Amino acid sequence: MKELKQIFFHKIEIQQNHIISKIDQLDKNQNQTKDIFSEKWKEVEVMENVKIGIQKQFEWFKALYGFETENALKVFLSHKKIILDAGCGMGYKSAWLAQLAPESNVIGMDISNVIESNVNYYKHIPNLFFIQGDIAHTGIKNQTIDFVLCDQVIHHTENPEKTFKHLSELLTEKGEFACYVYAKKALPRELLDEFFRTQTHQISSEDMWAFSSQLTELGKRLSELNIQFDCPDIPLLGIKGGQYDIQRFIYWNFLKCFWDADRGFELSKSVNFDWYAPSNAQRYSKEEFESMIFQNRLKIEYFHSEEACYSGRFSKQGQA
Repeated sequence: MKELKQIFFHKIEIQQNHIISKIDQLDKNQNQTKDIFSEKWKEVEVMENVKIGIQKQFEWFKALYGFETENALKVFLSHKKIILDAGCGMGYKSAWLAQLAPESNVIGMDISNVIESNVNYYKHIPNLFFIQGDIAHTGIKNQTIDFVLCDQVIHHTENPEKTFKHLSELLTEKGEFACYVYAKKALPRELLDEFFRTQTHQISSEDMWAFSSQLTELGKRLSELNIQFDCPDIPLLGIKGGQYDIQRFIYWNFLKCFWDADRGFELSKSVNFDWYAPSNAQRYSKEEFESMIFQNRLKIEYFHSEEACYSGRFSKQGQA
């Protein structure tokens, strides 16, 4: 407890596994992000197949950050005294890390009200703590965190470049920062996404969920067609040639209509909601992400790229 209190600039209270601190006033877009994800996580918590979705996230996590096995992750965490899961959502990754590293203190931070549920649900894990806060302004002192994880979240902050800088500055001398950013898609998809996000403040939550349901139904129907075709390269539109399933072709190049039969309709719908509802959802090219890493004088320990994202682990050991 004392060790955790010392890493914050301001006075905090710790009630069992709940770190209580005042959230600074947020700007308009971050207030919208807070409301959107508070609602999203409330919906997801009660959805069927949520455990399937979580298990898939665990498997993907290992690929995103360069761990061949869960044991490799456990060994990596074994020397990390304080771990920050920045943008922890429902807290299942925070809990996973805490259980793999029982000698570490793990802090899950999220801007949304899901923290209230996490505090109660994970109270049986003694080295896991949750705090509601803005990951762009954590209130944590520099050089105090041994491992910072910001998985699938940083692009939802008001200024991801400043958030990246802030989180990287939290690292201890031998600390590492694991981060994921959205990748830029084909030009038609980028234009549609960008236009739609300018309208999100004018769309009710009810209409956003209805829209997400429609996208999910579209993805499901396209997937059920089971049509494959050979697409030519169209460089001016950023469309890559090759063999495509019709649903994935539309998904990557024109409109996010996510569908995963294993997750089922409701969880797939939440993925579509997650993409289109927040006003803040920055995307990056590989070069732009690498520039952000090097501008903060970080060394790349592991780098991963795929259609959806870029991710990796970065250390301060590259600093002069």
